[in-house]
Amino acid sequence: MNKTLVNEGPRWLMIILWLAGNIGMFTYSFLKFHNSKEYYYLNVITGANLPAARGSAACLNLNSMLILFPICRNFLNFIRGSFVCKAVRRTFDDNILYHKLCAYMICLQTAIHVVSHCFNLQRFVQSYDSPDPKKRDLLLALSQLPINNTSDGYINPVRSAHSNPIYEMFIMLPGVSGAIITFALIIMFTSSTHLIRRSYFEVFWITHHLYIIYFIGLIVHGFQGVVRKQSNIDEHDPELCATLYNDWGNKDPCLAYPKFSSSPAQSWKWILLPVIIYLIECLISLIRSNQKVKIVKVVKHPSQTYQLQMKQAGGFRMSPGQYIFLKCPSVSKLEWHPFTLTSAPQDDFFSVHIRTVGDWTRDLAKACHIEDPGEAISTGLPDMAVDGPYGTPIKDVFCYDVDIFIGTGIGVTPFASVLRYICKEIEKQNFKEVLKKVYFFWICPQTQAFECFQELLVSLEIMLEKMNQNEFLSYNIYLTRGLNKSQIGNIALHFGDNIDPITRLREKTHFGRPRWSNIFKEIKDAHLGKSIGVFYCGPSQLSKTLCEMCNTHSDSITDKGMRTQFFFNKESF
Repeated sequence: MNKTLVNEGPRWLMIILWLAGNIGMFTYSFLKFHNSKEYYYLNVITGANLPAARGSAACLNLNSMLILFPICRNFLNFIRGSFVCKAVRRTFDDNILYHKLCAYMICLQTAIHVVSHCFNLQRFVQSYDSPDPKKRDLLLALSQLPINNTSDGYINPVRSAHSNPIYEMFIMLPGVSGAIITFALIIMFTSSTHLIRRSYFEVFWITHHLYIIYFIGLIVHGFQGVVRKQSNIDEHDPELCATLYNDWGNKDPCLAYPKFSSSPAQSWKWILLPVIIYLIECLISLIRSNQKVKIVKVVKHPSQTYQLQMKQAGGFRMSPGQYIFLKCPSVSKLEWHPFTLTSAPQDDFFSVHIRTVGDWTRDLAKACHIEDPGEAISTGLPDMAVDGPYGTPIKDVFCYDVDIFIGTGIGVTPFASVLRYICKEIEKQNFKEVLKKVYFFWICPQTQAFECFQELLVSLEIMLEKMNQNEFLSYNIYLTRGLNKSQIGNIALHFGDNIDPITRLREKTHFGRPRWSNIFKEIKDAHLGKSIGVFYCGPSQLSKTLCEMCNTHSDSITDKGMRTQFFFNKESF
């Protein structure tokens, strides 16, 4: 248990605090509306449905406030950079998870809220002729208030007997806005599944903008003030007068009729700050995206991958391991897609590697004339819009004594920028980071995938040898499949050579999948008492395995003496 706290403790602490906040808000609001004298008569009409609806409303306000913070990338960058402690910074790396959890809670509480209010509306309609003989006269007396037939002072929003609940719902602002909010939530939730995001990203991106309708509906939802509280408890005690409804206005202690007033809307108070921060976020992104960006060169790579080298008017500042959002107006005026920067801060351009896996990437490849002959293209290229750069867990690579980089296929891109940066800094003898050792693991299904960053690894190998820093980088390349008979014969023929026949590197290519337990044990034995950062970019299935390896091979936080700990960091956008 103590070992898992190293990697999962910060995340679970945030989740526990979030759950405690939701439970606390629901319980507080439920008890407030259930036990307060102000809502005594309202509870007589609705029963426990009203407290349930108000408890869910409180949770909806809380999660509607929280859901925007995890997607305010500039805000998160600022907050994350304000903390020196790695554990605190790593807490913010699960921002997408927190965003999803808030969305799940919003959907759950919306279901509770809708069902509760459907029962409430039915009870309001039935109160003119209740099937409960014990409450029938009291409910009728409450529904007929106010006696002077003024527009104020009533408790039952249904103002006529024998009304239709569906009709009443759609002539009330909460009913109309609630239906619109629920419809928007259903569309956003169903279009956010992994299958839709993977195969039809445009559908996900477009439908997710229904959040605008959701927040507008949330703000206006309570403006009509349908939930009304008693405003004259001092003159009319509901606990004493509930059974004396025939004496209302005539005898003590019920000389006064109960009067009711609307409760002010609360939702806008909850979401005001996050909406302002989000609007500032959008403004920053708008300003950035309007800066002129030109593609200066397109480099073709195998495995349907190509590299865009770009320049921005006024310069472009970045740190290794950051990512940007790209938009190509000639392909789509609305769609933005995230890509990891593969260039180094010292380069006079910034670049990304893109694999053709969807409609947008295919259309962008056509706009960049990828099908034209030649390995590089520099003319007739489209204009681009860039938002970023933004920080990722990869930015923490220089906070550990030892790093383990693990990339699968195109997932190697986050580490390309870091390795380029390290290469250039060591070459200038400016590398003065805490980091003393890097283990690099690259897992690919096909031999062609290695060609994307082969040149980078070769240059690193040569440079480190010249600087007598051979021990700084240890790289391991794994090929899981994709060998034909001629390649197998070539490997067997050159097995004893100093240069690997596949990658042209000194380190030999491994075949099959890494044995992670043995690898982690060897690295731990070589670096006892060190903090080891494990950085991964790739499929979620391997992510779970690596996280388990980090937990298994980390020393317990209660152990005395030298403690070796593996800190797992996963790249996510």
